[in-house]
Amino acid sequence: MPAIVGAIQVINVSSSGIFHIGDVYKIAPISTAKTFAGSGSFNTGDRVSVYNGTSQVSVYDPDTVDQPILFNL
Repeated sequence: MPAIVGAIQVINVSSSGIFHIGDVYKIAPISTAKTFAGSGSFNTGDRVSVYNGTSQVSVYDPDTVDQPILFNL
C-alpha cells in the first residue's frame, strides 16, 4: 500500500547500505570483507595495556573464494 512520506534528511549511507522509501519486492545488499590483525589489535576500553613480544600475522590464504556472493541475489 502506498504511503505518504514527509521531509527526509539522509546524512550518510555506508558503501554496503541501502536507503529505501516506498514499496519494494526485494532488497539484497551485498558486500564481503576480510580482516587480518595481530595480537592486541581489537582491544578497546579504558586503560588497556597489552604486553606481547614479537607478533606476526600469517596472511597466507590458499583458497580464492572465502564467501561466495554470486548467487545471493
